[in-house]
Amino acid sequence: MQIVYLLTFGLLSIAFVLIFIRLILGPTLPDRVVALELLATVAVAMTGMYAIFVDRSSFIDVAIVAALTAFLGAIGFARFLERGGPRDD
Repeated sequence: MQIVYLLTFGLLSIAFVLIFIRLILGPTLPDRVVALELLATVAVAMTGMYAIFVDRSSFIDVAIVAALTAFLGAIGFARFLERGGPRDD
């Protein structure tokens, strides 16, 4: 089972790096917003996997709070863009 945890952490780390590159390169603001939301999702997945790995349920609470915060941030960005925020099309 140890190899499954390590493989999952490795794949999530690779996804984290690739998403971060997309966040930096853009090319547009909506692309960056989607990358930021996906980055938060991968961070929540990593926190959940860590909670399973160390068998501590308190990290699940951290993952839930991070997911809710990311969701509220995505709503804020969407409203900002909907109201005509700066777009670099």
